[in-house]
Amino acid sequence: MKGHILISMPHLTDLYFGRALVFICEHDENGAMGLIINKSFEDESVKQIFPTLIVNDDAISEIISPMHFGGPVELERGFLLHSSDFLTDDTIQINDDFSLTSNSTIIDAIKTGDGPQHFKMMLGYAGWGIGQLEREIENGDWLFQEVTPEFIFQGNESEKWLSATQSFGINISPATGGLA
Repeated sequence: MKGHILISMPHLTDLYFGRALVFICEHDENGAMGLIINKSFEDESVKQIFPTLIVNDDAISEIISPMHFGGPVELERGFLLHSSDFLTDDTIQINDDFSLTSNSTIIDAIKTGDGPQHFKMMLGYAGWGIGQLEREIENGDWLFQEVTPEFIFQGNESEKWLSATQSFGINISPATGGLA
């Protein structure tokens, strides 16, 4: 599933993963790690989870905005999901299109115009233990599909979940957010 997205199903209504799209960065026999790509800290749903959280690093926010909620694990840790046109010794290349960097070198490169063409800054990540994600997929909590850089880095984030569900032919009721 590495390099694909998980699409949460309408019955997942918790504040973290309701209407979430999770980009899978790592998936092996030890579990999985991913980043929620469609929820920024400016979203009302995220503000409900963290009503007192202030994401305010002027040095970063002037070049990277909005900051995204990557998931509930290690919220104090920052990750940049980015196009693979930028690599450092610490960059993890996920596939030909996507890489992950979690150090200040990439911030400096973005400031000088030498960074990746496309990127999203995330705080926190989503994690699954051994077999946990597979059980959730078997339970019908998630669908997964291939994804393009354009889908991840461009477009209106508030419409991405609906677009992803509709790509499977799932008809979501606009009034309730559930199956129609």
